[in-house]
Amino acid sequence: MSQPRRISLLLALITLALYLPVARMGFCVYDDGDYISANPIVQAGVTLAGVKWAFTTLHASNWFPLVWLSLMVDCGVFGQNPAGPHLVNALLHAANAALLFVLLLRLKQKTWPAAFIAALFAWHPMHVESVAWITERKDVLSTFFALLTLLAYANYVNLKDEKNPRAKIYLIWSWLAFALGLMSKQMLVTLPCVLLLLDFWPLKRFMLASFRLSLLVEKIPFFLCTAVASFVTFIAQSQQSGKAVVSLESLPLLYRLKNIPVAYTEYLWKTFWPAKLAIFYPLPEKIYLAQTVTALVVLASLSIIALRLHRRRPYLLTGWLWFLGMLVPVIGLVQVGGAQIADRYSYLPSVGIFLAATCAALELAAHWRISKLVLSGAAIAILLACVVATENQLGYWRTNVTLFQHAFAVTADNEVARNNLGVALEQAGRLVEAVEQYRAAAKLETENYQGHHNLARALDRLGRQTEALAEHREAARLGTNVQFLHYSLGVALDSASQTGEALQEFSAAAQLDPHYPWPHLATAKIFLRQSRDVEALTELRAAVRIDPDNADILTYTARVLAAAENGAIRDGQFAFVLAAKANLLTDGTRSDVLDVMGMACAEMGKFDEAQMAAQQAINLAIAARIKDRELLRQRLELYQNHQPWREAFGATNAPVKN
Repeated sequence: MSQPRRISLLLALITLALYLPVARMGFCVYDDGDYISANPIVQAGVTLAGVKWAFTTLHASNWFPLVWLSLMVDCGVFGQNPAGPHLVNALLHAANAALLFVLLLRLKQKTWPAAFIAALFAWHPMHVESVAWITERKDVLSTFFALLTLLAYANYVNLKDEKNPRAKIYLIWSWLAFALGLMSKQMLVTLPCVLLLLDFWPLKRFMLASFRLSLLVEKIPFFLCTAVASFVTFIAQSQQSGKAVVSLESLPLLYRLKNIPVAYTEYLWKTFWPAKLAIFYPLPEKIYLAQTVTALVVLASLSIIALRLHRRRPYLLTGWLWFLGMLVPVIGLVQVGGAQIADRYSYLPSVGIFLAATCAALELAAHWRISKLVLSGAAIAILLACVVATENQLGYWRTNVTLFQHAFAVTADNEVARNNLGVALEQAGRLVEAVEQYRAAAKLETENYQGHHNLARALDRLGRQTEALAEHREAARLGTNVQFLHYSLGVALDSASQTGEALQEFSAAAQLDPHYPWPHLATAKIFLRQSRDVEALTELRAAVRIDPDNADILTYTARVLAAAENGAIRDGQFAFVLAAKANLLTDGTRSDVLDVMGMACAEMGKFDEAQMAAQQAINLAIAARIKDRELLRQRLELYQNHQPWREAFGATNAPVKN
């Protein structure tokens, strides 16, 4: 095995070993639910319907079909175990480290400097977020294709210089890899500009004073892909359901312009001194003019130095513009979300800084005649420091509680960290502490509904309904166009016996989103209590039509159709169809579904089948240690006596005795 192959393998193995702790981490409460842990389409694995969905959905306010497909593969292989997707992220990161090393060699960099740059990329603590967060599969996957794009392009240029007819094949491969990268994350839209930078140095296809138009022409397919991806991204992030793009009314243009240079310097500073790293950095309330001016002076000075030295030290211009250019899509002119910066955004842009700084250090070392031993020692010390810092940062990602506790400890006024810490505490059963965090989040961002909604939910669980109802009302007021807030308020009002208002809120939720089934189900339950059975059945059918694969909706609807006192709405055959589908969707593992199947069979007069279903339901309830099994036994006795089950869906949902 050649030395470069040994080095690339060693890089990958050390990187994988460093990130092995991610296998013990769970799902992050921040976005992992949307992407995998609470996404039934992804959890179903790779299916024909899932593939179609992946290429057509704008779910999570983005279009990245390859990310969805990769997560579907994870679920198909590993099931619900988060260790699987975590390890896949780590494997992709290790592969990226090896690919970067190979790319640098193709770009005619010396072996050990190339290995140092690749190791710096692989072990830098700012990149922990891209690997340890399953949601950021899009980072490691898109970078994998980006590096393949650059590698194929370097091979194309080298073969073209040799007048090899195979050169164009590599150009096509480069374009295809770029397209796949954009299908993983559209942040790569500026990658064609990186190709032009590589043309300048180290490929030396032109100088600034003698740019050839042909170099731009050969990249037209890349820029076309960029244009399409940019358009799709803006549409996805501007859609009403996502509301990811912040309006100019919420965040004025002047604020954004003042923040851009400040954000650039923050990225630059954290690249060299990666301290106080957090999963979320909130936008500061004010950007002072002095901050902006200072940042502009720093950026302008570095840019002028790179331009003035572009002939003697061209690596400075390539590395600096690589860094600046790749951050353009996320620097805040189009503000997506409420973050000022994000560690994950530095994943590929930081390579430009690593490249420029390493080449500059080598040149200075040669000029000052620093021995190779001293230089090697310094490089090893830097890498060891990165490894230690990365291990420390991985420790914060161990649990959701430690992750968000650290986030608000190292940032100021972090409403997102407070909210997500509240969710993490709530999931851990620490409801009182969760309420404290939700209250703090609501105070930090008074115009954001999320804190009030989370607080209301926690207060509900604590049995403090009066306080909860007030928070539900405030959340719905702030989120006027958010359907689930009106639904949640309706549920709270119904619990408080304010049925009329509850129906109004359910109606509002249904009108805001015709594809939202829960208001219809909730309305049906109220109608049943009011003996408006026919209207209730209409609402139930609407819920089934909207979400025909929801086992809970199917089961409840089947129960009403099979056991309602009102014979005018009973339909045993349709009830059995719905219950059988619910049983199929849940793999025959739910006693309540089999219980309803028994009701449906009894309604059709098929009492032998009803007894079998009821007995299976009892067996599952025993296995699951469900204590309240008396009603299941009562139903079994009825079926043995050839009697169906009848139930009143009144205020108490009390069954009618036969």
